[in-house]
Amino acid sequence: MRILVTGGAGFIGSCFVRLLLGPEAPVRVTGVTVLDALTYAGNLTNLAPVENDPRLTFVHGDIRDTGLAGAVVAEADAVVHFAAESHVDRSIDSAADFVSTNVLGTQTLLDAARRHGLRTFLHVSTDEVYGSVPAGSWTEEHPLAPNSPYSASKASSDLIALAYHRTYGLDVRVTRCSNNYGSYQFPEKIIPLFTTRLLDGDDVPLYGDGSHVRDWLHVEDHTRALAAVLCDGRAGEVYNIGGGTELTNRQLTERLLGACDAGWDRVVRVADRKGHDLRYSVDSRKIREELGWMPRHSLESGLEETVAWYRDNRAWWEPLQAATT
Repeated sequence: MRILVTGGAGFIGSCFVRLLLGPEAPVRVTGVTVLDALTYAGNLTNLAPVENDPRLTFVHGDIRDTGLAGAVVAEADAVVHFAAESHVDRSIDSAADFVSTNVLGTQTLLDAARRHGLRTFLHVSTDEVYGSVPAGSWTEEHPLAPNSPYSASKASSDLIALAYHRTYGLDVRVTRCSNNYGSYQFPEKIIPLFTTRLLDGDDVPLYGDGSHVRDWLHVEDHTRALAAVLCDGRAGEVYNIGGGTELTNRQLTERLLGACDAGWDRVVRVADRKGHDLRYSVDSRKIREELGWMPRHSLESGLEETVAWYRDNRAWWEPLQAATT
């Protein structure tokens, strides 16, 4: 199978590429093409473990480029679409890039897939499209109710992707995952942000009272789930992917402080984010029962491994941290 991975130099996309080209590849891969614009969160270093694999091809470009999208889709059997603007705070400051990349970019790829008779289009989305849930967990049938420009742009791209299945018969599959963590995550997200700051002896910012609840999913478990949907999922279906471990941001902060040998004196309370959703929780029974997927990483061992990775890989994150600052 020849697979096009958009955003394959990013955090989750590069993990998926490493899985496809690694010893536990779930499918026989004859070629992997990574299409990435290498914006601030894209990093070729993320692909270093597989950069010498002859099956890997890197293309520097934008998913909104109609000609380029057509050219790379034409050479693929399947597209796994990660490329997106994904940071909520950035979307609040400037929503235009999120609408353009996440909505128009997805539509450009879908048009290319339809023109070239693509076998499968796997669209990677987020649990944030459901909005906030005070109790219980969302199933795949729950109405979408996004509350930030980021999540609204992702919800729009989900609906466009599913419309291409219903209108044109394109084999589109959509996944919606909970919060990811692991190695190679850009240090603006909460776990790498807090970890790198604490390792440097700096303070960390905690929104509001820290009561916001998130379900945490190790990135390697996420990519295995995506592989299961790519190989055995059904056309036109949505699959929720959750780690099954919910923590308040305060509880997460406490664990990171402990892992970095720091105390609460390093925590600075900051004003809450605009439109901040209180709780996310996805019901993952469908992918577990239908495709037999289960997470392998516990949050305890996963966080320990993640903090250790950042401690041992300053050469990866220090230049990114400096550029962001």
